[in-house]
Amino acid sequence: MTPIDVLLRSIDEAFERKSWHGANLRGSIRGVTALEAAWRAQPQRKNIHEMVLHCAYWKYTVRRRLCGEKRGSFPLKGSNWFPRPSAEGPSDAQWSADCKLLLATHRSLRAAIAEIKPNQLLRPAAGGSTQMIQLIMGIAAHDLYHAGQIQTIKRLFADSN
Repeated sequence: MTPIDVLLRSIDEAFERKSWHGANLRGSIRGVTALEAAWRAQPQRKNIHEMVLHCAYWKYTVRRRLCGEKRGSFPLKGSNWFPRPSAEGPSDAQWSADCKLLLATHRSLRAAIAEIKPNQLLRPAAGGSTQMIQLIMGIAAHDLYHAGQIQTIKRLFADSN
């Protein structure tokens, strides 16, 4: 396996491929309803829906930095955390669209990583001093971190009902 193959395998296992560690990000949201995604353990805590968009945003950010692109092309206004649900309350359509956005940003990031040459991995990514390899390994860890949080929120939701 090449270094790029190893990195692709890592982000795939963290996002949607079977692995030894349990739930990955996509698996953690499989079967989650809009109501469950909108539930908060405490009033000021993040919910699953917001975590999904947060993960999509950071996949976009890593891809943008790997490719040397400018800011401003993420489909939603704002950055990092996006309030969900909207004022109208949980929406199956909005939840579904935001889950599709997460999948699309993962696919786009994966394609960008596949284009990197191994000799570029230790170079700083655009917009900072962080090496490309650190960003790629970091986004896999980010997915797993939030997958674990989502698993916990799902259990808390089930216990609250």
